[in-house]
Amino acid sequence: MGFVDDAKDALDATGKKIGRTVDDAKDRIEDRVDEAKADAKVKKAEGEVKHAEAERNATEAKNDFKATLRDDN
Repeated sequence: MGFVDDAKDALDATGKKIGRTVDDAKDRIEDRVDEAKADAKVKKAEGEVKHAEAERNATEAKNDFKATLRDDN
């Protein structure tokens, strides 16, 4: 029965190794997904900053124009 026990042990070890490999691959994929989500958040925040800066610049230009009109009178 030594051969059968050795075969069972080998199959068990192989199964565990495959399971670990699958778990590692799953973890790597989850890490990449997390990185992609973080990158998307950063890009969204950068877009919001650019939008806010554009609004600020537009407001400054509008206020400068109004001040120029007041000064002309």
